[in-house]
Amino acid sequence: QVQLVESGGGLVQAGGSLRLSCAASGSIFSINAVTWYRQAQGKQRELVATITGDGGTYYGDSVKGRFTISRDNAKNTVYLQMNSLKPEDTAVYSCNAQLRTTASSGRGDYWGQGTQVTVSS
Repeated sequence: QVQLVESGGGLVQAGGSLRLSCAASGSIFSINAVTWYRQAQGKQRELVATITGDGGTYYGDSVKGRFTISRDNAKNTVYLQMNSLKPEDTAVYSCNAQLRTTASSGRGDYWGQGTQVTVSS
């Protein structure tokens, strides 16, 4: 079984910073792309940032230059450093990982439970 657990959310003032973590545990052979999504109340889910298996990164337009995604393969953990936070960044942030559980298995999609980020003005 595989589990993804997000942490690091909370309440912060505008202009502040938070670092989110997405930790994968269980029967994992390899992790390919990991993506952070967010969903604000009443809005559609939005892609925030992606990091590929070889470290390539992609950011949504609304967070470019403010957020940084990184990964620690030894810890099976992906981080999202969020700086210069704005009230419009308020949302539930969830991570999605494409991973293999064995050398011969196909890639599966796994989701964490989400962590709330609230930015006050």
